[in-house]
Amino acid sequence: MSDMIAPPTASAPGEPEMSTGETLTGIFFEPSRTFDALRTRPRFLVAGIILLVAVIIVTALLYMRVDMGQFIRDRIEQSPNAAQISEQQKETQVKFGKILGMVLIPVSVPVTIAGGSALYLLLVLAFGGSINYKKALSVWTYSSLPQHLLGALIAILVLFLKSPDSIQPERLVATNPGALMGEGTSKVLVAVLSQIDLLKFYGLFLAAIGLRRIAKLSSGQAWGVVLTLWILGLLLAVASAALFGR
Repeated sequence: MSDMIAPPTASAPGEPEMSTGETLTGIFFEPSRTFDALRTRPRFLVAGIILLVAVIIVTALLYMRVDMGQFIRDRIEQSPNAAQISEQQKETQVKFGKILGMVLIPVSVPVTIAGGSALYLLLVLAFGGSINYKKALSVWTYSSLPQHLLGALIAILVLFLKSPDSIQPERLVATNPGALMGEGTSKVLVAVLSQIDLLKFYGLFLAAIGLRRIAKLSSGQAWGVVLTLWILGLLLAVASAALFGR
């Protein structure tokens, strides 16, 4: 299942042949042709590694530029039960939060790829398409690559161009209206606005192309799959904001 060890397969007549390097660049400039090539030879490993490395770099720079301990402490102080937490407990939570962030942020990448691809598989079948898990991995990983690389680039620029004291870790990439809301804005409203994201919609656009090309769905069916997943994400974000205030 690896990009590097999978044996070459013969392309069907008329199917484009692209190397891994060509697919990595082609997804930005020729997404339709790239997904046609991935239909014949699905791959995801190298693209997934690039996504993971990008997240690790941004996370490392964030911890270098921003006092994440103070950021976590501020969030604890703003919680409704802050007065009931002792200073020692707060300090323990700060230390644990810093370690948890360094571990969970990178770990979220393979977990999201695996889980999102499984959802694509189930939704494609529900919408009458045909796809296997490896092809679903290809669609998820390659449609995610441009948006996350652009997001990582924006985050790196923000980290180096802004003063560390003015950086908000949860709003590094301000490509949605939610990132522009003030601290007193309703968390539910921020959650809704945060899902109306330019980079996210770019990823949805690429995913719709990929599902149409690889899963043999109509344009309407492909958009039905990606919008269903977007709506699920919106509902989860709203539920989290309503229940936990974040």
